[in-house]
Order: sequence, then C-alpha cells, then structure tokens
Amino acid sequence: MKKHLFLFLLLATANSFAQTGAGLKLWYNKPSGRIWENALPIGNGRLGAMIYGNPERETIQLNEHTVWSGSPNRNDNPLSLDSLAVIRQLIFDGKQKDAERIANRVIITKKSHGQKFEPVGSLQLAFNGHENPSNYYRELDLERAVTKTTYTVGDVTYTREALASLPDRVVVMRLTASKPGNISFTASFTTPQKRATIKTTPEKELTISGITSDHETVKGGVNYKGIVRIKLEGGGLTANDTSLTITNANAATIYISVATNFNNYHDITGDENKRAADYLNKAFARPFAAILPAHVAAYQKYFNRVKLDLGNAGSANLPTDERLKNFNATNDPAFAALYYQFGRYLLISSSQPGGQAANLQGIWNDKLNASWDSKYTININTEMNYWPAEKTNLPEMHEPFLQMIKELSVTGQQTAKDMYGARGWAAHHNTDIWRATGAIDGATWGVWSAAGGWTSQHLWEHYLYSGDKNFLASVYPILRGASLFYVDFLVEHPTKKWLVINPDMSPENAPRAHQNSSLDAGTTMTNQIVFDIFSATIRAAEILKKDAAFTDSLKQMRKQLPPMQIGQHGQLQEWLDDIDDPKDNHRHISHLYGLFPSNQISPYRTPELYSAAKTTLTHRGDISTGWSMGWKVNWWARMLDGNHAYKLIQNQLTPVQGGGRGGGGTYNNLFDAHPPFQIDGNFGCTSGITEMLMQSANGEMQLLPALPDVWPAGTVSGLRAIGGFEIISMEWKDGKLVKAIVRSNLGGNLRVRTPNAVKLSTGSGLKRATGKNPNLFYEVNEILTPLVSDKASITKPELRETMEYDLPTQAGKTYTLTGQ
Repeated sequence: MKKHLFLFLLLATANSFAQTGAGLKLWYNKPSGRIWENALPIGNGRLGAMIYGNPERETIQLNEHTVWSGSPNRNDNPLSLDSLAVIRQLIFDGKQKDAERIANRVIITKKSHGQKFEPVGSLQLAFNGHENPSNYYRELDLERAVTKTTYTVGDVTYTREALASLPDRVVVMRLTASKPGNISFTASFTTPQKRATIKTTPEKELTISGITSDHETVKGGVNYKGIVRIKLEGGGLTANDTSLTITNANAATIYISVATNFNNYHDITGDENKRAADYLNKAFARPFAAILPAHVAAYQKYFNRVKLDLGNAGSANLPTDERLKNFNATNDPAFAALYYQFGRYLLISSSQPGGQAANLQGIWNDKLNASWDSKYTININTEMNYWPAEKTNLPEMHEPFLQMIKELSVTGQQTAKDMYGARGWAAHHNTDIWRATGAIDGATWGVWSAAGGWTSQHLWEHYLYSGDKNFLASVYPILRGASLFYVDFLVEHPTKKWLVINPDMSPENAPRAHQNSSLDAGTTMTNQIVFDIFSATIRAAEILKKDAAFTDSLKQMRKQLPPMQIGQHGQLQEWLDDIDDPKDNHRHISHLYGLFPSNQISPYRTPELYSAAKTTLTHRGDISTGWSMGWKVNWWARMLDGNHAYKLIQNQLTPVQGGGRGGGGTYNNLFDAHPPFQIDGNFGCTSGITEMLMQSANGEMQLLPALPDVWPAGTVSGLRAIGGFEIISMEWKDGKLVKAIVRSNLGGNLRVRTPNAVKLSTGSGLKRATGKNPNLFYEVNEILTPLVSDKASITKPELRETMEYDLPTQAGKTYTLTGQ
C-alpha cells in the first residue's frame, strides 16, 4: 500500500512539473472566480486584458491605453500669482496652516483634479455544462507572454490560450477541445461605461462603442470602438442583437480590436471605427498558428535580454498562490526570481514605444472610478514605474514616459508663467493623458512643484545609459526649461540665507511641528531634486558645448542651495528645521531621494549622510504600503544590507486578498497591493532586486553590493550600467564573484567594485582604482557640505571590504573578470 501511495505521489508531482514546466510561470489549480486580482494580465502597450480562466464563464476584461475621461483641458489656478508673496511670508513666519488655507483657495485648481483611466468593458464567454470541471489548470507563461487554461468536462479536455499580440495590436484567444465538435459558447459584452452601445453587425461581429465620461467640469471626448470577430473551424455561428453563439465547432479563435479617436493630448480627431477595423482586418487574415510565433518573437526580443537564476528549492510544483503564502516561512529563491521577471513582463506589456506611459495600474483597470483615477502620480509612483527600464535592459519601454515628459514640458510652460510668474516649465504631483500640470486634490498634496525636476532626470538617465548625443541634444531644452523654472522660483530664506522653494512640501507628510500642515520652505527632497536638475543641465550643456553663461548661473545658484542636514536624533532631516519625529512611520520617506534614485548619499563618499539615512530608515520601519516597501528594497540595497532588503521583499510578498485594504503586500496574481492594486510596487521591487545584484552609481559599477545570505549562489545576465556597459553574464558562489563578462558599448574606463579580488582572464590593463573615475558618464557632482546638529550622535558605518578596479575598455569588446 505504501509503495502504491509513493508511486501515486511521484506521478502526481511529475505531472505537475510536466504541466508547469521548469520555466517562468504563474500557475494555479483553481479559477479566478469573481476576483479581478486573481485574473492574469496580458498586454501589448495599447491593449490590456485580464483573463479570468473561469470554465463556465470566461471573462476577458479589456482596457485600451487612450480610453480616458474628459478631453483636452487645462487646470491651472491663475489666482496663485497674486497670493504667492503672502503665502511665502506666512511659511517663513512659521504659520504653515494659515498658508495652507490660502493655498487651497488660490493654488489648488478650481477645474479638473485630473481625468480617469477607464475600462472599455468585458467580453463574456458562457459555456453551458462547464460548471464542475476536473483537472483544472491555468497559467501565465512569462517567457512567452501567453495565458493558458485547461480543464476536463466528461471525457473532453478544453484548452484556451490568450495573448495580446505585440505586432498585431489585438487580443486573441484560441479555444480547442480534445474531441471535435465540442466548442460551444455565447459571447457578449458587459461594461461599466454609461454611454456605451453594444450590438452585433450583419457580418456577425460583436461591437462595443461609446464615448468616455464627463468628469469634473470636463466633457468626455474620447470615442472608442471595440470589435470582436470569431474564426471557426467547423460548427456554426449565429447572432442576435447583442451576442454571438457558437455551436459544435472543432476550434474557435477570437480576435478583439479596440481603438479610439485619440491622436495626442490636444487632438482627438481620429477615426476610431477605421482604426479598430484596420487592426482587426490585418490580424484576422492570419491564423493563430502565425500570430502566436510572431507575438512570442516580438516579446522575447525584449524579455530574453535578462536572465536570473537564484537557485531552486523545488517549490515550482506548487501553485503560485501557495508559493506566495509560503514565501515568508520557506526559502524559495526561484519565487523571488519569478517575481523579478514578472515586473519586467508587466513593463513590456504596459509600456510600448508610441503608446501611453504605464499609469498607476499599468494598463489594467476594471473600474469606472478607480482609486486615484488610475492616472499618473508624479511625486513618486510614475517615476518608480520606470526605475527598471534602463538597468533591466528595457530602454524601449522607457520611451512612452520620456515622451510624456516632453509633452509636460510644453503644457507646463503656461503653468509656470500663469501660476508662478516663472520661465521654463513646471508640473505638480499629478497628471493625466491630457498632460494637465496644475495643482490638484488639496494643498496637503498638490502644492508640490518639483515634478519637472524629478521627471527630467529620466531623460538624463536615458542618455547616461545610451550615450546618444543626438537624444541628449533633443531633450536639452526640456532639462534647461526645468532648471529655468527653479532659477525664477527660488527665493532667499530670510534667516538661513539659502535659496529655497517656497511654497514647498515633503510629499505628503504633515508634521505636528508645522500645525499638521505639509507646507514648508526648502524641504530636503526638493533641495536634492533642484541640485540634480541643475547638475544634469550643467553637464548636458558642457557635453553639447553650449549655454555657458546659463550654466555658470546654475553653478552659482547650486552653491546657495541648502545642504543636507543631520538632526538631533542622528537622522537625515526631512525639513530645514530639526523637527523629525523618530516615531513617524509615514509611507513617504521623500528626503531619501538623495540615496535612491539619486546618488547624492553614498557609503563611500558621504559616510555621515549614509549613517543618517540608515537612522531615518530604521525610524520609519519596514511595513508600509506596497509601493513604499518597493522603494525601501532599493534603499536597503543602497545601504549595502542585502538581508534587510530581502526582508522587505518578504514583506512585499505577503498575501493580500483581492479587493482588500490594509497593509501592503501582494495579490494572488502577484499584482502589488497598496492596497488597492498599484503597479509601482511591482516595478520598485524589480528595481530593488537589480540594485542588490548590481549598482551603477557613485562613480562606479558595483557587483553583488547587497547579496542576501539566502542567495549564496546564482547567475544573472543582461543587466545594463551607466556608460554603455552590459553584464553579459555574472556568476557567484558562497557570496563571492566567480566570473563576470562585461561588454563595453561605448568604450571608456570601467571602474568596477567587487566583493572579492578579481583578475582579467586575458590581456592586461586591470589595475586597482585610484582617484576620480576618468569615465565622464560616471562624473559625480560634489554635494554641499552637510550640516550636523551638535546633538547628533553619528556612528561611523562599518562597511565590508571590497576591491575597486579600473579597466580601460574599447567599444564593442567584452572583458572577463574572474574571482580570486
């Protein structure tokens, strides 16, 4: 009996591995039910779909990247300019709450507080008699960007495969059965849209069309059209007014096309009907057997660039939701690698060249009134979406965000002029598809005006990784404009004599010392951002050999910015005054922007600030909202503390039930839970894991800077570093570097820091590093000398010993470093 039981379990395990394979798959042994956060996402940057995998009623919930409420509009408040002097004086006088009351009236918009990203609707497929299947299984294959659902009813096995074709701009689902004549279902649309028309056509197509919502004084103007056309193999197709019925087919392939009249943020004169039909006709001419490999090839062009192996504890035979449930109690390094690659999958699927940038939910949203309108929060969340883009070898996915910044630099010019009397361009903490740049929500959140400086860093970062001077020349006016706004908006602090932004805030923290108001002058994060945009503009101008007089002015003003300060608790001060509360566990730790994504704080260059940043992180604690924990993974990696960074990954990978609220974590489909769902936490964690394995900052490329004990051995390939360097492969064992092969795409000096001594496999030139890195891509701007409270007790950081080398490289050549 025991022998038979053993054989049964062995065969069951083998069958599970046969189903799931050894690849990168999210898989489950039960359907999604009615829970959206159980469904599996597919996308091609224009269309997003959530596949539920319910046997009796399949749901394909649909989004299109330009289906937004409203129409072209502006939301500036012109009352701001006349009241600016009064608000500034109140803040300088310590009357922040009084300033906040006025700001709510004269700075916060009286018009739209931002438009909404809206769903198109859901295609419903009803299968009679499929209510109680056996052998149920569904998966999302990250290596192919394809979902699959299989189950058995009676003696027939049914299979559904779905993809959002990258080259064809359609969603396609293929339905097959193990026996002929068994595909029968009814297709219909449901939608939360209020002005939608659902009908069939004489050609037996199912269509949905309409116009998006009016919202907050702005009339809806986006016309959308969705078309479903079904290709049968055998069987019959009939139509009534609002549904299609398929009977006794051998197989069916469903093609879904959706398009709008949106051309760009100021033009909605396109023809949604023609676009939807053109996309559909082009795709429908090709069978699934042709669409599938073309899609996989287009997707793998991006996805296959990076591979990560952290080891396998044998947990791949468990469903993904069970692995998630067990992650904090077991060592499952392969699950961390799966989650890492899921982040890259989401970026490829939600952000494609020529499309819209990934919003708060990427490209997936089922609610007409989503949390925060599923728009763009640009005081952290949108930037976080794109932290993985360059370093995880997906620079093409960066393009939609870079284009959005270019467009904001146009709309933001009027905001700077009308609201603040300034040149250049400005944006506040939120925007939408119409590129609104006014202040929204309320003074507690909306007065922050540093979005131009922060978002522009992504343009500069793209240049640092690519070395493309033509690109740099094309975006230099945007960098210059962002700096020019601060040139005009900075004012002298009456007592400290530094140049500060006023009104300002440290997003979205309202300390008791400021009467529970977030408004202040010269907050640490804003000072860091202004320092960065001035520095980027200066360096860009020098590279392009232009604008010497302007950059001289920036250099002088940069010297007058407030330095970072270490307060009485040994913390990095969040404000100019030493008022930080060690018990404050606010989700935003914005003043650590200087640690990451910036590199103004370094364990090697600025050890005092490094210690202060660590104190701040410790005070704030670990548990927070999903996106905040994602940011903390990056911070602890920059702290060179891999074990603490891994602890944050464990916190992130804590199960949250679909639709639930409370502490952050992860839903069953591995979507990040703020809660509710926000995609930035996924992208933040993928970035953080990269930072644990490789950091491209502080004037060097550091290998294995924050390796946790639970990943003693592994391999990674395809990571990119500033200066055009790419890790072709890297292997480590027992926490030490075994071998790294690095390709130099631009030439120049490679300064590399390693956990153990290395040598060059062939040739010569590798030597211990001394002095400043001669590679100008790694030029580090000297920060202003920090101020330290005489009450502060600072512990000198204890850093593990590392080795630092210089290697002159030639463009196009690879170099192999072997560990000693």
